[in-house]
Amino acid sequence: MALQSYKDLIAWQKAMDLVIAIYKASAGFPKEEIYGLTSQVRRAAVSIPSNVAEGQGRRNDKEFCRFLSIAHGSLRESETQILISRRLNYIDEFAANQLLEMCSEVGRLITGLSNSISSQD
Repeated sequence: MALQSYKDLIAWQKAMDLVIAIYKASAGFPKEEIYGLTSQVRRAAVSIPSNVAEGQGRRNDKEFCRFLSIAHGSLRESETQILISRRLNYIDEFAANQLLEMCSEVGRLITGLSNSISSQD
């Protein structure tokens, strides 16, 4: 079955799962962080599947790879913010490790997708 939509991409699906998990984890952050770390970690997470979707929508492999690279950068930003959240004790070690494992999986999927697209050139 050929790819019909960005929604068919496992990288996009797993990135969406990560967004939900980050929203849930950050719901317990202190109220004074609403415009700080809470907003920042959520925006970075949302950027990941958004860039996968936008890149796939460009219908050009070079552009798609560029957007996957941006998504990967947002993923690293999210990981850093998760680590900051842990150091500030906004989330516990178990939650941080779960989120970081999800990040690792999304990273592998984005890298694999990018490599697959690049090899078609």
